[in-house]
Order: sequence, then structure tokens, then C-alpha cells
Amino acid sequence: MPPIISIVGKSDSGKTTLLEGLITRIKQRGYKVAVIKHSSKDDELDTVNKDSWRFSQAGSDVSAIVTPRKLAVFKNLEHNMEPQEISQLIGPDYDLILTEGFKHGHHPKIEVHRKEQGKELVRLPGRLLAVVTDEKLDLAVPQFSKDEVKKIADLIESTLPARHKKGRGERLDI
Repeated sequence: MPPIISIVGKSDSGKTTLLEGLITRIKQRGYKVAVIKHSSKDDELDTVNKDSWRFSQAGSDVSAIVTPRKLAVFKNLEHNMEPQEISQLIGPDYDLILTEGFKHGHHPKIEVHRKEQGKELVRLPGRLLAVVTDEKLDLAVPQFSKDEVKKIADLIESTLPARHKKGRGERLDI
């Protein structure tokens, strides 16, 4: 199973923006990256009246859409899946799984914090690797500004187990 690192923080703290930058940087280094987003809302993810939505409405337990370049699967769940369970569905072909959310999970985390949201951090189970913040905090972990995406990617890369990169290009020091 690929290593999992979760980007956590309060709503509107900048988690998605950080992930976009990290995905770009880590991909440029030759890694295969999967991303899993957690949402506490039970929104309808499929488009109303499209075929896959109609199949789900008719009672299908799983509906999938396949195009020449993408696969989307809509599956009814009996419980909220954790990243480890989801990684079994997406397969072992990735060097790293980044998640947005999953703050209750026990995997390593990078917390995104904004001063205007108060001093309180999420501080839940799992090892805190770093904090991305706009103020200095009294913590014994590395702290980065939101603009230090390269340094954050360096930290993430330093936590990954050694792997063979044949066929994935040379690491670019970007």
C-alpha cells in the first residue's frame, strides 16, 4: 500500500490550494500520486438525470462511467471509508496518496492554519509532520508559509520509502 499523508485544517484554510501545488511539484519529480478528498457532506456526486445517476436511482449498488481517459465509480457505502480501504480500491500503482481531510485518521498529517481562524489546531490522532501557517506557532514541528510548496514537497519526499524510479524520468529540482 502506498504511504498516505493527509492535509488537514479548518474549512477555508487553504487545503485544496496547497494540494494543487503539492501535486504539481511531486508529479514533476517523477512520482505517481493519488488524491482522496473527504467530505462530511452527503452531496449527490453524480449529475442528476445522467445515465449513471439514473442507474443508481434504479437501485444499482455500483455505477461506473468509463471514457477513453477516465474512470469514475459511484458506490453505495455502508460506512465511511478510511484512506487505507480506498487505497485497496484504487490499487498499489501509486508512490503516494495525499488526502484532503480525514483528520481523524492515524496517518501522518500536514495541517494548514490561518491566523484569522484562531490559535487552535485540529490536533487529532496521527503524527503531525508540519504546519503551513501565516503566523509563528509554538510547536516542535517544521512550519512553512503557504508559498513554500517546494520545501513542503521536499519534506514529503523525505518521508517516502526508497523506490525504483525506472521509466518515470529524472527528478527535477523544482
